[in-house]
Amino acid sequence: MPDKCVDVLVASYLEQDLVDRIADSDPRVRVSYAPELLPRPRWHSDHVGVPRELTAGEHDRWTSMLRTADVMFDFDWRHPERTLEQSPNLHWIQATSAGAGQLIERFGLSHAPLTVTTAAGVHADPLAEFALAGILHFARGLPRLVADRRDRTWRKQATTELAGRHALIVGAGKIGSRTAELLRCFSVTATGVARTPRPAGAPFDVVTTTDRIAEHLPTADILVVSCALTEHTRGLIGRRELAALPDGALVVNVGRGPVVDEDALVEALSAGRLGGAVLDVTSTEPLREDSPLWSADNVILSPHSAANVPSENGKIVDLFVENLGRYLSGDAALINEFDFDAGY
Repeated sequence: MPDKCVDVLVASYLEQDLVDRIADSDPRVRVSYAPELLPRPRWHSDHVGVPRELTAGEHDRWTSMLRTADVMFDFDWRHPERTLEQSPNLHWIQATSAGAGQLIERFGLSHAPLTVTTAAGVHADPLAEFALAGILHFARGLPRLVADRRDRTWRKQATTELAGRHALIVGAGKIGSRTAELLRCFSVTATGVARTPRPAGAPFDVVTTTDRIAEHLPTADILVVSCALTEHTRGLIGRRELAALPDGALVVNVGRGPVVDEDALVEALSAGRLGGAVLDVTSTEPLREDSPLWSADNVILSPHSAANVPSENGKIVDLFVENLGRYLSGDAALINEFDFDAGY
C-alpha cells in the first residue's frame, strides 16, 4: 500500500464529473487535469482529438505534469515514444482502448518497466450491437429491400432468417462473448475460438483453439473476428480460410483489420462467394481511397468508430477507479493487465 499520495495525470479529455470521481475515490489520490493543454475532443469519449498548438509556457507546464506522474490515465499525446524519459516516476498507465498492443509497440513500450492496463470489456456492448445490426442487415435481406425501394419496385419473394444459423467467433473474450449472447437471443449457436483450451460454456456451445479453426469454418454461416492483433493473429483469416466458409457466409470484423487478409476478402465479396461483410476496422486506416470496399454493395463499413458511444468514458473511469483501489491496497491484481508476452 502506497504510504504517500499518488499523482494521477489524466492525459486525455474527460468530463469534469468523471475527473472528480477519480479524485474522490481515495484521499491518497492527487489528480492533475488540464483540458486546455489536451487535444480538443471531437465527440464524447474522443481520446485522440485535435492537437492543440501550445505556447512555450504551456509546453513547459505539460512537461512538468508528466514529470511528476505516478499513474497516467491514457498515454501522453505529444511524445508517447518518450514516456520513460519524460515520466521517471511512472508506474502504471491505464489505456483507453481494449487493443493497446499496437500502441505499446509503436510507442516503444514493449517490455517497458511499466504496468499497462487496457479497457478490455468496456466496448463489448456497442461492438456486439454493431455486429448484430450488420448480421441482421444481410440475414434478413435488407440490401434487396433498399434497392427495390430506390427503384420503386414492388415484388414479393422469399426471404431469409437468422434463426438456426451458426457463428464462429474468433476471439472468445468479452466482445466475442457479448456478441454470442446477443446472437443466442436470435437462436444462433456459436463456437468460440480462444488462444488456449478451456471448457465450453454459455454463451458458446463449443469452444476451440486458434490452431483448430480450419475444422469449424465449413459450418460457420457467420464468422466474427473479435480478437487482438498479435504476431500469431496477423493474417489469420486468409484466402484458404475464407474459401472454406459456406457459400453466402457473412464475415464480421470488430477486432483489428490486419487479422483478415483484406485483398482475399475483397476477392471473395466480388465473386459473390460471401453474403456480406460487416467491418468496423480495415487493414489500413483510414481506408485507402482506391479500396473496392468503398463501393461494394455487400459491405457495411464503419471507420473504427462503432464503439464511440457517450457512455464510454464513464465505463473506463469505473474500471480505472476499481484498479486504483487495487493499486493502492496492493493486495489484488489489476484488471486487464497487459501481457507483454502475449501481446494483449
